[in-house]
Amino acid sequence: MKSIYLSIIDTPSAVWRLAKTTAFVAVLVAIAPAAVQSEPIEKKGTTPYVTHFIFRPLMAIDTAELGKATMLEAVGTTQNMKGEKMLDKMSARCVALNVSSGEKKYIDGACVLADSDGDKIFSTFDTRDLDKSQPKMDCGTHIITGGTGKYKGITGSEPFACITMPALAGSGDYFAMDIPHNTSWEVK
Repeated sequence: MKSIYLSIIDTPSAVWRLAKTTAFVAVLVAIAPAAVQSEPIEKKGTTPYVTHFIFRPLMAIDTAELGKATMLEAVGTTQNMKGEKMLDKMSARCVALNVSSGEKKYIDGACVLADSDGDKIFSTFDTRDLDKSQPKMDCGTHIITGGTGKYKGITGSEPFACITMPALAGSGDYFAMDIPHNTSWEVK
């Protein structure tokens, strides 16, 4: 069998055909995912989605009766509530500062969402900034400040709510929240 295989590709034309076919297949494999992944998005819209977060305390300053400040990392995934692709199945990572001192109680921070193509959306958030026109979104507002790839030039506003989830098993003061957003966005 070895001699039959060698005699088939031994001729220069057979070797040349094999090389051309291999090169063609390599080009298809290289560009096909890019063609599928680079699906354009709408230029503007309104999208309801939920981020399913796990929060991890990174460090804290606790002065008992004076107040407490805790740095938090939050990681999770997004789910578009209309079943659309925008803001669906993205990974989310946020860093936040949770302050509680006398009458002051707030969480400020920043987040990045990344889709399966590696394109990202960046936002900041403030739990003191409430959109009074959306009373159910009573926990704060994200401000979309930019993005990469298909999201380059994106801006927007994301009023959000906070839904505390059951306590997580184990130690470490981790906690879970679902954060519904009602996002109005535009790509310029």
